[in-house]
Amino acid sequence: MRRSAIIFGSIFIIVMACATKPETDSTRIRLITLDPGHFHAALIQKSMYDDIDSTVHVYAPAGNDLQLHLDRVKSFNTRSEGPTRWHEEVYTGDDFFEKMIAEKEGNVVVLSGNNQKKIDYIVKSLQNGFNVLADKPMVINHQDFEKLRDAFTVAGNQNLLLYDIMTERYEITTMLQRELSLMPDVFGELQKGTPELPAITKESVHHFYKYVSGSVLTRPAWFLDVNQQGEGIVDVMTHLVDLVQWGCFPEQVIDYKQDIAINKARRWFTELTQSEFRTITKTDGFPSYLKPAVAEDTILNVYCNGEINYTIKGVHAKTSVVWKYRAPDGTGDTHYSIMRGTKANLIIRQGIDEGYKPTLYIESVLQDSAYESKLTEQVQKLQEKFAGVEIKKSGNAWVVIIPEKYKEGHEAHFSRVAEKYLHYVKHGDMPSWEVPNMLAKYYTTTKALEVALQN
Repeated sequence: MRRSAIIFGSIFIIVMACATKPETDSTRIRLITLDPGHFHAALIQKSMYDDIDSTVHVYAPAGNDLQLHLDRVKSFNTRSEGPTRWHEEVYTGDDFFEKMIAEKEGNVVVLSGNNQKKIDYIVKSLQNGFNVLADKPMVINHQDFEKLRDAFTVAGNQNLLLYDIMTERYEITTMLQRELSLMPDVFGELQKGTPELPAITKESVHHFYKYVSGSVLTRPAWFLDVNQQGEGIVDVMTHLVDLVQWGCFPEQVIDYKQDIAINKARRWFTELTQSEFRTITKTDGFPSYLKPAVAEDTILNVYCNGEINYTIKGVHAKTSVVWKYRAPDGTGDTHYSIMRGTKANLIIRQGIDEGYKPTLYIESVLQDSAYESKLTEQVQKLQEKFAGVEIKKSGNAWVVIIPEKYKEGHEAHFSRVAEKYLHYVKHGDMPSWEVPNMLAKYYTTTKALEVALQN
């Protein structure tokens, strides 16, 4: 199949041949998007970056997944406020992966698509000299975890950077929860907890029907196949396990062989009707690969829910993820988190009382009249890093009041991750704890799935 420059999948080849191609600076980061099938691939390009060339090479099979990706990038380029300037060059031959490796049109491969294929894409990209920025999850079963270990070895040997997209580290309530936990006068020390009352709990509720960049998201049909997307316990759970590590043990190396123990894990399914499936995939009928998960010819059972109860460095933790079809009007995906300290609990709630907006609370566990004055003093110190952050007494707790400028939203966090990754690529200064902690994270999720399947 011949190669042609295609902007946003347009069929007007002659018009495009007459277009002026942006100049390429070989000293800059040059992105390659490989087989995009998830909307996160496009969200990396929702912003422009000083250090990234505006021409992005896309290698993928022709089809709806690719077209949806190109349409999303086009929407960023044509929006009225702060339009981007991406130029997409697309190759859709059957040999798209081999073509990417042979042409080497970029130095960073962006991966966000079918998770069944992802680890092989990662390994082969690294073996051929590409840095890789991969959406979660990088692996969806414990067998592929061994491949991930090898991938990091290849990356290290070739001085390349393999990194996953952990957007939730940039959510402001999560950032402040972590900051407050580092203040002994506020939090004390992290408790050890028990299996029944973990020291750290993180729960996430997601919805198949949702809006992205103002439009109803169309999901590929394979997204509902756990053999391709992964079960919930290894997919969205990646974020929650990452936050446990990042929030409770900041900048500490976690050795999965010594520091992680899965106590118990479970999985369960969400039912989707044919009508609901059609609404979110724009597909009539269930594809053949989904038939084993179909009950009574009309109900699709998706094992997208899971819970892990485990210990990390001797601390009891619990993470759980639940998927529903659609959130009630005015609501959306929600997050709950609690860190239990010897002086206070730090709790993020996002329910009806919070207007379904993430809200951080500080609940003292001490009968100490001096605690409030110490808390006020520490919050003043916190303002040196987060100007404008305040607290307000609410019953037996304090609500952390956060200025609107810090509430960027989930989609904006992708540019934060990209900026951090580009800094690491450019300066070669990724913290030494990141790689072992990525391995610990994926060991936790894939081992938990193994345990849940046994149960």
